[in-house]
Amino acid sequence: MTAAIVFAGSAVIPPVAQAQQAPSGSAANHTNSLGQADELSSIVNPGDDRTFYELDPAVDLAAAQPGDVLRQREISLHLAGLATPVRVTQLQYRTTDTQGRPEFNVTSVLHPTVPADGRVVAYQSAYDSLNAEDGPSRSLAGNFSLGGGIATAETAVMLPILQSGASVVMADTEGVDANFAAGPEYGMATIDSLRAAKNAEVGGVRADSPVAMIGYSGGAIATNWAAVLMNDYAPELRPSIVGAAQGGLLVNPLNNLTYAIEGPLWSGVVLMAIVGLARAYEIDMDPYLTETGKYFADEMEDASIIDGFGRLAGMSWDDLVKPEYPAPLDVPPIREIVDKVNMGTAPVPDIPMLLVQGGGGFIELTPPGGENTGAGDGVMVAGDVRALAHRYCEAGTPIVYREYPIASHVAAGIPYALETLGWVNDRFAGVPAPNNCGTYPAGNDLTRGGHGGTFPVPISQS
Repeated sequence: MTAAIVFAGSAVIPPVAQAQQAPSGSAANHTNSLGQADELSSIVNPGDDRTFYELDPAVDLAAAQPGDVLRQREISLHLAGLATPVRVTQLQYRTTDTQGRPEFNVTSVLHPTVPADGRVVAYQSAYDSLNAEDGPSRSLAGNFSLGGGIATAETAVMLPILQSGASVVMADTEGVDANFAAGPEYGMATIDSLRAAKNAEVGGVRADSPVAMIGYSGGAIATNWAAVLMNDYAPELRPSIVGAAQGGLLVNPLNNLTYAIEGPLWSGVVLMAIVGLARAYEIDMDPYLTETGKYFADEMEDASIIDGFGRLAGMSWDDLVKPEYPAPLDVPPIREIVDKVNMGTAPVPDIPMLLVQGGGGFIELTPPGGENTGAGDGVMVAGDVRALAHRYCEAGTPIVYREYPIASHVAAGIPYALETLGWVNDRFAGVPAPNNCGTYPAGNDLTRGGHGGTFPVPISQS
């Protein structure tokens, strides 16, 4: 809920003029962003040991196992740079990147404010950024930036969890390179953060602690990919996972590329995703981009979602990509990457799930898409999430799917947060996981991309 409020607020912060101008002779005339505001508002806590976010050269990552703890420290939880009495143990741990290579990362274990009861909530943040400085570990340690402010605001959601006696594990899900939208890496970072917390047994976390995973938007990417990869990547962890609650889910990136770019508010996030995926898979996108596309890709290199929100208003795919690539699948690297990050073709998890999705993207000025796309919440496609829910249901996974046809991405975060708390408590209590399979319409074909739309496509289209 708090993350949704942050997203809403970002839309009304006055833009700051950029010193560099966009190329002329194109639709790239939207030269305002929050980039300078983000830079000017950044605060580094002088008491924070910044070496904690770096790997000791003496550490042999290849010799470590996923989830091994490399470093550990105790800090106070900070809110917007101000210390609180809540204790946090931060762990540097070994994980795996998108290409299967050993990597390190940082996670934070927030201690309960009452005697711990052993329950663990893995909270995946919606901090969505291409800048590692916006990661939750930095924010919790007293550093501040506009992009990192989302993780700071989310602590308001976590405090009631801590007051109930549960511990919270909050990883930097995008990894040390902030590979935005690289779902499998998010999933492995999340899984290995839980391994690390259980190995360290700190902050009330035990080796046998039951775990519920939750996350909205970018946090949902991490949550669902962790569920997807769990049985193959960490089978020993699976018996302790009681459920996963997600909202505003990115399923089939092909649809999101063509859907979200049609909306003035979320179009910048499309380019952020392309930049993040290209970084994660080490692909040079310059040969496929127009001069305008290159300009904005360079500007987005360290962008947070605050920078990207509304950044490409009035632009389209054709403004960013050369005319010989009229659709995302026409770009060879995108064709290659989407096969790796499409949840619709990934393994089916067996973890009970709550899936919440909005369909009122027109409220955030994104028109419904055409064939095989339909309505969404402004950035995520409702038909894709419905199709994923059906796919999981048919495999026997207990699924509760909720769709709010007139809720946008920001607004749908509220019913998601409200239902998640009760749903998670029931899973911890051992209540059999419910499902509402077969009570909602069919979704999109997740093996192919759809088409963006322009107003006036009927809002009721789905």
